[in-house]
Amino acid sequence: MQTPHETMMIGEKVALRRFTRSDIGESYLSWLNDPILMRLSNQRFLRHDRHSSLQYLQSFDDSPSFFLCVLDRVDHRMIGTMTAYVSPPHGTADMGIMIGDEATQGCGYGFDAWRTLMTWLLDMQGLRKVTAGTLACNLQMLKLIRGSGMQPDGIRRQQEIIEGLPQDLVYFARFRDV
Repeated sequence: MQTPHETMMIGEKVALRRFTRSDIGESYLSWLNDPILMRLSNQRFLRHDRHSSLQYLQSFDDSPSFFLCVLDRVDHRMIGTMTAYVSPPHGTADMGIMIGDEATQGCGYGFDAWRTLMTWLLDMQGLRKVTAGTLACNLQMLKLIRGSGMQPDGIRRQQEIIEGLPQDLVYFARFRDV
């Protein structure tokens, strides 16, 4: 497997590269602390600052997992982040995404980033399975996941509470050989 330090992937709209200390800036922190953007994420329960973000970044050191910047391919602006938690013994990775830049939300950047990373994990890293989970009420994420060719892989009924209502946590997977 390649290490995160060598990672650079190019999609149609985005470029993905390793997230670094210098990426922890005002924009990134504002995304993490935005109650609207984080309304469906467990990050809404936390307050993020440079220190907590550095600790998170350091959790990827000496790890097979990836923490990536999503960059607009045209102007190289950071518009979001992605994670891939890799388990080499099982040949799996669990993906996550945050598109924080408001101007690019809903414009296909997230889908392109998702497809680019998923393809790279399955084809270039040789993983056998890529997974993802989201709340059943997260319609944008469900559209992205289903559009990428991932298939249902399980449900945890009424797993989380969103705005006072229990919500299912739905899981999806894509196998390399499909």
